Amino acid sequence: MTAALAAPAAFFDVLRRTDVLGPTLTAAEVTGCNAILDACGTAAWPIADVAYALGTAYHETAGTMMPIRELGGAAYLRRMYDIEGPRPDKAKVLGNLQPGDGVRFAGRGYVQLTGRRNYLRAGTALARNLVGNPDLALRPDIAAAILVRGMREGWFTGQDLDDDLPRAGDATLAQFVASRDIINGRDKAAKIAGEAMIFQAALTAGRWIVAAPRPAGKPAPRPANDR
Repeated sequence: MTAALAAPAAFFDVLRRTDVLGPTLTAAEVTGCNAILDACGTAAWPIADVAYALGTAYHETAGTMMPIRELGGAAYLRRMYDIEGPRPDKAKVLGNLQPGDGVRFAGRGYVQLTGRRNYLRAGTALARNLVGNPDLALRPDIAAAILVRGMREGWFTGQDLDDDLPRAGDATLAQFVASRDIINGRDKAAKIAGEAMIFQAALTAGRWIVAAPRPAGKPAPRPANDR
């Protein structure tokens, strides 16, 4: 199964009329949205999941819709995550066992993939050498794939999308609020839920459709004006 927007222009038109990405859309914002839509489409996600992924990315990237690097210089990252810093127990949890890992494996992406262990897990899942090249997590397509796999499989907190969101049809505001524990407890849960509702309305206008694959050998139907 796959999923996609049947009317992408209508999706972006709704966003232009809201405080979320409106009134104008930059090329980067469109690129970021499309990367997430493509990853969600490949995974055949239902509309509520897609809306929450977009709302989460919007919040975590400060509205840019592009993957970002964790804020803070090398001294801060060593202090927070390095085995030679003041929090070696935290470094061990993250798999940062080599000096310098705290800086090398700082947070990157649509959500902050952090620590050698998490880069290894994501790279293995996606068949990408993220340990050898952590900056790959800043590529929109790879960051979107990490977002989708991580939210579906509970990489970030152990909670996943199935815990709160419906497998078909629209989610409620309350369901989106409850879903924040997938990423970060209850931090800004109501704000992100409101943004997810806007993205859900845009996806509805753009006709997000989950479609089963056609049987082998069966041609795709032609548009009516081609007949």
